[in-house]
Amino acid sequence: MDYASSEHVPGTAPLAVKILVAGGFGVGKTTLVGAVSEVAPLHTEEYLTRASDGVDDLEGVTSKVTTTVALDFGRITISGDLVVYLFGTPGQERFWFMWNDLVNGALGAVVLVDTRRLEVSFASIDFFESRGIPFVVGVNCFHGVRDRTAEEIRGALALDPQVPLVLCDARDRSDGRDVLLALVDHLMASRSTTSV
Repeated sequence: MDYASSEHVPGTAPLAVKILVAGGFGVGKTTLVGAVSEVAPLHTEEYLTRASDGVDDLEGVTSKVTTTVALDFGRITISGDLVVYLFGTPGQERFWFMWNDLVNGALGAVVLVDTRRLEVSFASIDFFESRGIPFVVGVNCFHGVRDRTAEEIRGALALDPQVPLVLCDARDRSDGRDVLLALVDHLMASRSTTSV
């Protein structure tokens, strides 16, 4: 039996896969996209100013000086025939209207959470659940701090048992890769159960 070659056919465009990286304000979305992207990522970071006082909740992230005001964008080439595009969403509530456009065509999502402020990621989880978009939860363990077990986090987030949860450091390329691979495994498992 002949198999199709995995080499890229000149003159054809590679298959593009879109994945969102979402979560609350200050959970590490920009950092994760930057850590795994093979190209210099596009960031729309702006400095926080006094105008955001009372609008952006800096509790737990008081050292944060910038914020994403549109999106982050990165790329990972899997092969000549497959490219993954990562779109990091803005985390502040005032920018959530963009999510409806960013989600168009997305195969799945990574929802990053910060155990110091789990509540800022509830809206992200609700967003993907309500649209039936497969997602995984990446728990960004800032500075290696693992103050809660995976089971405690899963319970606090009221996650469906089928939603994968991965402890990671968003700054670490291999951890970011592991979160994305968990999403791929989840997408494949979701597809096989719906085709039965």
